Amino acid sequence: MSDLARLVVVLGPTASGKSALGIRLAEQLSGEVLVCDSTQIYRHFDIGTGKVPPAERHGVRHHLVDLVEPHEVFTAGQYRERALEVLEGLRCRNKLPIVTAGTGLYLRALLEGLADAPTRSEELRERLRARASRRGVESLHRLLARLDPEAARRIAPRDAQKVIRAIEIRTLSGRPVGDIHRSGRTPLAGYETRKIGLLPTRAELYRRINARVESMMTAGWAAEVEQLISRGMTAAKPFQFIGYAELRRQIELRRDPEQVIGRIQQATRRFAKRQITWFRKERGVHWLTGFGDDPEVVSAALKLARWS
Repeated sequence: MSDLARLVVVLGPTASGKSALGIRLAEQLSGEVLVCDSTQIYRHFDIGTGKVPPAERHGVRHHLVDLVEPHEVFTAGQYRERALEVLEGLRCRNKLPIVTAGTGLYLRALLEGLADAPTRSEELRERLRARASRRGVESLHRLLARLDPEAARRIAPRDAQKVIRAIEIRTLSGRPVGDIHRSGRTPLAGYETRKIGLLPTRAELYRRINARVESMMTAGWAAEVEQLISRGMTAAKPFQFIGYAELRRQIELRRDPEQVIGRIQQATRRFAKRQITWFRKERGVHWLTGFGDDPEVVSAALKLARWS
């Protein structure tokens, strides 16, 4: 018998049923859920980020949701710190931790640790943002290509956040970003991890995504966005998330929010494709073909989560 504590990870693309499966496993195995999602850490942004309402959690405790206000900065490193605190509490209470992971970077931070990269420099970031405002984000990408060609090849030219961070790391550390990321990681210790991946067929997943977006609209997503706009939160990072940006524009232009559904569905399908690409590179995943609320998938996941 191993002395290691057990940790279950349920991973997969959006709308694959991670939350439903995580709750079911927690009910059956005396567990609690650790949400691993970079959008659900923000308070007030609820419907479009897919948070499970308390009434639908079946009494299962959920951690790492609603951690910060929308204007606050929150990093993968901070997520790891908070998750480690939760894990220690669950260990003391003899509860099985079940991580429902939609954000691959946060999961990697938790399980593998993060490189010892330099901290943020607001002075440098402000200069870079000013340059992007004058010359465009692509000018920053060209700068990165000169400083760190390897990093530039991995980052999209218009991904301002990642481009700025890469330039920041290269400038402050004097080392290529790749070298930083390949060294200095501290993996999660003391746990035996079982990773369960959900991978419905692409056509079924896309149908579920389309239906889910429509359900979110019915649940009052547009009204949620209107309220957030009225509270002056449009400058907050969550308004960059899929759906929130599109709905904000529709509302501010005084158009029918229903007109934007198709664009949100398309953007979500593309996001799901990127998630699948990321998670396919994850080592040691037990892949299950289907959704997290399929009885056969639940049965197979329970066997895996019991280490049987």
